[in-house]
Amino acid sequence: MQNPFSEVDSDEVSDADLVDLAVRGDRAALETLVLRHQAWIYNISVRMVFHPQDAEEVTQEVLVKVITKLSTFKGESKFRTWFYRIAANHVLNMKRRDAEAHEMTFADYGEAITGTPDLELPDPEHVPVALPVLVEEAKHSCTMGMLLCLDRRQRLIFTLGEILGASDSVGGEVLEMTAVNFRQCLARARRDLHHFMNHQCGLVNANNPCRCPKKTRGFIEAGHVDPHRLMFASRHVQRIRDVVGETVREIEDLVEQQHVALFREHPFLQSENAIDWLQRMLQREEVRKTLRLN
Repeated sequence: MQNPFSEVDSDEVSDADLVDLAVRGDRAALETLVLRHQAWIYNISVRMVFHPQDAEEVTQEVLVKVITKLSTFKGESKFRTWFYRIAANHVLNMKRRDAEAHEMTFADYGEAITGTPDLELPDPEHVPVALPVLVEEAKHSCTMGMLLCLDRRQRLIFTLGEILGASDSVGGEVLEMTAVNFRQCLARARRDLHHFMNHQCGLVNANNPCRCPKKTRGFIEAGHVDPHRLMFASRHVQRIRDVVGETVREIEDLVEQQHVALFREHPFLQSENAIDWLQRMLQREEVRKTLRLN
């Protein structure tokens, strides 16, 4: 799977060529274009809104915007820049979803984790999935939740720059800022997460008492983890690091390196209904009015 944030385009058919075909009514070209980028938009969205169902809605909103504006793409910039700039503007300005209903600070989040009791893991006979999967779900849910303590712009910059591996220049193009400014904003977001995790998370600092296995049952009892409806641990076949490859960004602080690595351990999520999404989108009135599809 080609990383759209890579500096090198290795796809046989370029995005620009697919756009040319799509705006002339080639349905197959449009489907290829959408499916090429859909999972990446979804993985950005889920880190912006936390809940996969909300992320599916956001992804569809972005893709409909892109599809209905395809004819306005004139090739004056890379299609990637044009496409993800639309996505960035959308997720920065969209309505608040449930997970964003109340602004969460790192202090609030730390209190919530500390207030969750340390308990033994559930009886494996009484849960529908293996205990290691539940612990992984708790870990991913907790670290995904940490992202909500960043403001939207920081969250997006961290997602692009550290999780999905966009370079400073590519990130700057998408966010319409200089590469230097992108790097500075990314460093601030990374430091905020680092400060919190270094004082809270046992995965980053062994002196911290918080451990995922100790909190898993408490998260279940508080309703943060549902063993019957896992959001993150059971929905992937790849991890972020496997999809995006090695990042070239240098991070001097070893602890910061460690916490960034945790986020790159996140699953690269794939919607179970990607084809259904696409078919429904192509039937939408605004899409059919814009493109005369074969």
